[in-house]
Amino acid sequence: MGNVIKNQLAGQEPSAGREPSAGREPSAGKEPSAQQKPSEQPLFLGIDGGGTKCKAVLMSNNNDILGVGVSGPGNPVYGLEEAIQSIENSALMAVQDAGMDAKVLGELVVGMGLAGVNIPSHYQNIMAWRHPFKSIYLATDLLIASMGAHNGSDGAVIVTGTGTCGFSYVDGKTSILGGHGFPQGDKGSGAWFGLKAIEQVLLTLDNIAGPTQLVELVLKQLKAKNEQEVVEQVVGKSASFFAQLSSTVFTAANAQDKTAIAIAQEGAKYISDMGLRLIDTKPPRISLIGGLGPSLLPWLDDGIKSQLSKPLSPPEVGAVLFARQQSQLSRTVGTF
Repeated sequence: MGNVIKNQLAGQEPSAGREPSAGREPSAGKEPSAQQKPSEQPLFLGIDGGGTKCKAVLMSNNNDILGVGVSGPGNPVYGLEEAIQSIENSALMAVQDAGMDAKVLGELVVGMGLAGVNIPSHYQNIMAWRHPFKSIYLATDLLIASMGAHNGSDGAVIVTGTGTCGFSYVDGKTSILGGHGFPQGDKGSGAWFGLKAIEQVLLTLDNIAGPTQLVELVLKQLKAKNEQEVVEQVVGKSASFFAQLSSTVFTAANAQDKTAIAIAQEGAKYISDMGLRLIDTKPPRISLIGGLGPSLLPWLDDGIKSQLSKPLSPPEVGAVLFARQQSQLSRTVGTF
């Protein structure tokens, strides 16, 4: 992945005087071991920042997982300050989960894959952040997802979470499908399914459509009784809010609710079509990743399901692979 990595590389020296923000307490009974001390060997942190959560993994130079952390949304498109806070919190959680002190943050080489940094302004905003780490290497969440799924080799991924996107890297050529954001894009995503569920609820409450199990499930989750209460709860809400409602569609569809089945089929067809276009790029492997994957998988076309390979590693581990490669390149040819 040499060319695509160079195109998405960004290294940055740590800013002086930064203190990490507060996070959770370290796991009980875990004490720093000799192998974990940053003075003896480099430590790598992988960050996967999406629209709903930010996941961090702390790994040793020998690829041992030392600690993990999960915090809130890490997509700068929906709020730069919130994304930065989530990155810091998840990083600190991973360090504390490893039984280490917060000062270790300043020793970490960080690979960071964030949704939204394909947009130049958001990329620049993250790179201008005075982070608490030794160095960071920033890429899109798609790149690190593919690197994790295929252990750094060529391949393709269909990302189905709060948002949706397709990514392929084959023989030095990158292909990206979708990823246009919510609500204007991200069809077949958790946010899209949640929005479709709300649309159906409002049609039913206006007596334009009949009652369904889907409507009952959504009203129960929102604890709402009428259209005014529904609108009050959903107006202006983020993609992650709508994504939390996506499970109602699949629960109702699996119970043979015809309206929910139609929504599930529509979203799944888009994801299947995306997968077919990615297969046209002839990737050695293609994987379905993201929190919505298990719910969506049964609804995909058989032609796609038969070609899916299990991801070899999660995106946050892919971010560590990215950091390793980029830190090695930096030592060899300097920072791009």
